[in-house]
Amino acid sequence: MFKNPEELKYSKTHEWVKDENGVYVIGLTDYAQDALGDIVFVNLPSVGDEVKASQAFGDVESVKAVSDVFSPVTGTVVEVNEEILDNPALVNEDCYATWLIKVENVTESEELLDHLAYQEECERQG
Repeated sequence: MFKNPEELKYSKTHEWVKDENGVYVIGLTDYAQDALGDIVFVNLPSVGDEVKASQAFGDVESVKAVSDVFSPVTGTVVEVNEEILDNPALVNEDCYATWLIKVENVTESEELLDHLAYQEECERQG
């Protein structure tokens, strides 16, 4: 069973979201990092870039495959986690402490799941 902190919201594409006073922090879930395996490269947008809900904003490369990372919200990137660009394995080490991007001026959000609904989604996807 994967850990899914109660205070976060989740997308069906395995990103987590935390609203910090209107700044949305986005990262990969435990399910995602486990399915990917050892992450060796992360490609993220730049500060000032627009991201759109349900659309890819970057990708992660693991020893298994390259996978898109989808934005759960529409808005403007205000911060990028530079640390994981140099050390992508941090996502595997602690995916909930290792965020990817922060987004503000959010105008739209896809339907986000609470931790219980997300757990059911993970079980359904196998």
